[in-house]
Amino acid sequence: MWRCLRGLGISEVALDDACQDVFVVVHRNLPEFRSESTLPTWLFGIARNVASNHRRAIQRKQAPVVVLDEETAGAAHEGPGPLERAQDHEAAEFVQHFMDGLDEPKRALFVLAFLEESPIPDVAAALGIPLNTAYSRLRRLREDFGRALATREARRGGPP
Repeated sequence: MWRCLRGLGISEVALDDACQDVFVVVHRNLPEFRSESTLPTWLFGIARNVASNHRRAIQRKQAPVVVLDEETAGAAHEGPGPLERAQDHEAAEFVQHFMDGLDEPKRALFVLAFLEESPIPDVAAALGIPLNTAYSRLRRLREDFGRALATREARRGGPP
């Protein structure tokens, strides 16, 4: 749930609170769960709403968004050497920057399809969109990500 919330734009500082909020909502609404969707789809819908509420609260308070620093990003990745950690951190920053530029529906699709690797029928159900719409949006999102990656590599002078 933390990974999902982080992908939906919740800062590291607010993750514990947001995760707790998700499970409070789950506890409160579990008796009304009608199995019209899968449990993971239902949980993601709750997480998406909680993340949206947290982001709105932050905007109201005009609090700065906390970005992962090198120490935080490296702490979650044990084993590899400094070069691999730096490359992982750079890649994570790129993905986070790409996700920051997405609107909420695209961001939710990116988190579910790419980060959580959910099957597209589950993604469509979680987002409340037709299956073919999910596939076409996913195709466009892949193209956008590919262009962003190619632009980044062109700036760095490296291979795409």
